[in-house]
Amino acid sequence: MSPVDILQRNNVVVTGNPDGRTVVLAHGFGCDQNMWRLTVPALAPEHRVVLFDYVGSGQSDLSAFDESRYASLDGYAEDVVEVADALDLTDAVFVGHSVSAMIGVLAAQKAPERFGALVMVGPSPRYVDDGDYHGGFSAEDIDELLASLEANYLGWSTAMAPVIMGTPDRPELGDELTQSFCATDPAIARVFARTTFLSDSRADLASVRVPTLILESTEDVIAPRQVGAYVHDAVAGSTLVTLDATGHCPHLSAPEATNQALTTFLATLP
Repeated sequence: MSPVDILQRNNVVVTGNPDGRTVVLAHGFGCDQNMWRLTVPALAPEHRVVLFDYVGSGQSDLSAFDESRYASLDGYAEDVVEVADALDLTDAVFVGHSVSAMIGVLAAQKAPERFGALVMVGPSPRYVDDGDYHGGFSAEDIDELLASLEANYLGWSTAMAPVIMGTPDRPELGDELTQSFCATDPAIARVFARTTFLSDSRADLASVRVPTLILESTEDVIAPRQVGAYVHDAVAGSTLVTLDATGHCPHLSAPEATNQALTTFLATLP
């Protein structure tokens, strides 16, 4: 694919300071680049900001969706690298929310010259408990979650999105996430969900050699704090910040705290 085709495929938007260091903002499952709208204004004065939609999400080219490619996180990471190549990025900062945190790890493995730092927002390298590892869900939990999603995606979205958002005192945020989930093609969502919740990227964390910031909420049903601690221990030299926020989307529920932590980290980078 040509660079133009790649940028169109992933609905890439470039904004902010063209002379600043590039920050790539990557959304999570069931979302799109609009989820970063409260983050962009904090970054744009000093940084070049790249936004995009994964294939199957937002305003991406749905015809480019290939179930075999996106049956693993590697497929999404390949797309990230192709976008980075199309923009000729060097030493960019990849900010990944939820499953995108691990996609960023894989992309940095594949193209280390393109990415010079990582920010993980609510990361989880594995959602399923495994021996001494506590991912927050039993295998049975994940089986039930995926079965419910596949049987009735819209119903699952309506029930789960407010729980994931974790802000019962601000139901409008849960409603927004519900609408975002429901805007995703159910067939594509099923593939992305299975890829996300059955992935295991624990072994990949040791490969991270760049400055890394891990942001977690005080309460998060998708990525509980023991998972943040695990990622912090596994990524050498990483910084872990517990935000004054609840839920899995602190960039929406607590944008001031999230932006402060993010901009503080960016200011420390060489």
